[in-house]
Amino acid sequence: MAYWLQQILNALQLSSIYALIALGYTMVYGIINLINFAHGDVFMVGSFCCFMAAAFLGLSFLPALLLSMIGSAFLGVAIERLAYKPLRQAPRVSAIITALGVGIFIENFTLSLAPYPKVIPPLLKNITWALGGVTFSSLQLIIILLSIGLMFFLDYIVYRTPVGMAMRAISWDKTYVPLMGVPVDFIISITFALGAGLAGAAGTMYGLAYPVIDPYMGIMVGWKAFIAAVVGGIGNIRGAVIGSFILGTVEIMVVAFFPSTYRDFVAFTLLLLLIIIRPYGILGKPRTQKV
Repeated sequence: MAYWLQQILNALQLSSIYALIALGYTMVYGIINLINFAHGDVFMVGSFCCFMAAAFLGLSFLPALLLSMIGSAFLGVAIERLAYKPLRQAPRVSAIITALGVGIFIENFTLSLAPYPKVIPPLLKNITWALGGVTFSSLQLIIILLSIGLMFFLDYIVYRTPVGMAMRAISWDKTYVPLMGVPVDFIISITFALGAGLAGAAGTMYGLAYPVIDPYMGIMVGWKAFIAAVVGGIGNIRGAVIGSFILGTVEIMVVAFFPSTYRDFVAFTLLLLLIIIRPYGILGKPRTQKV
C-alpha cells in the first residue's frame, strides 16, 4: 500500500504540471480553433525566466514564479499579435506552419543565449517527511497544491467572470459576438496571456522538480500536454485536466512496474486506444458546422 501511495503522489506531481500546459492548448483551440504548437516552447521560456530570476536577480520562489508567469504571458500575447493575428482569415495550414516556425524560432533563439543545459538554483528549502512508508517533500506539496489552485482560479475566470463569458461566447460563435460589443481581439489576447502564464508557472515548477533545463525541453513535454488535452476533449478546460491526470498516472505507473524505456510506448498506446474509443475526447463534443 505504501508503494502505491508513493507512486500516486509522484503521479499527482507530474500530472499537475501537464495540466497547466494542456490548459493553454485547449483554451487557444477553443477560442480560435488553432493548435498553438509553440506553446511547449513558452513553457520552456518560463523555466528559463525562473533560472534568470534565481541566478541573476537572486529572487525567492514567489517573485520568481510571478516573473516567469508575467514573462510567459507577454510572450504569448506577442506570439498571438505578431504571428497568428495576421493569419486568422488565411487557410488553416498556414497557421499550423507558422506555429511550428514560431516554436523553432524560440528554441534556437534561446539556444543562442544559453547553449548548454542550465541548473536552476534552489528557491525553496525542500523538507522531506516520511509517513507510513510514504516519502513526500514540501516541494511536491507546493507543486500539487499550487497547480490545483491555479486550475480553480482559471475555472473561476472562465465560468464566473465577464471575461470568461466573452471567451465562451467567442468560442460558440465568433461571427456575431462583435455585434454585441465584445472586443474580440482583446479577449483573444487575454486567452493567450492566461494560457501562457499557466505554462510559465508549469515551467517554474518543472524546473524546481527537475532542475536541469535546456532549450529543447518543451518539445516532448509540450507534445504530451497536447495529447492530454486531446484525450480530455480539446477545447474543454476540465477535460484537459482529466486527460493530463490520466497521462501522468499512466507514465508513473509504467515506470514503477516496467523498464523506463517502455514509458512513452505504453502511455501513447493506451491514449491512442482511448482516442479510438472516444474520438472527441472524454468530455469533448462534436462541433456542428454552420453552412
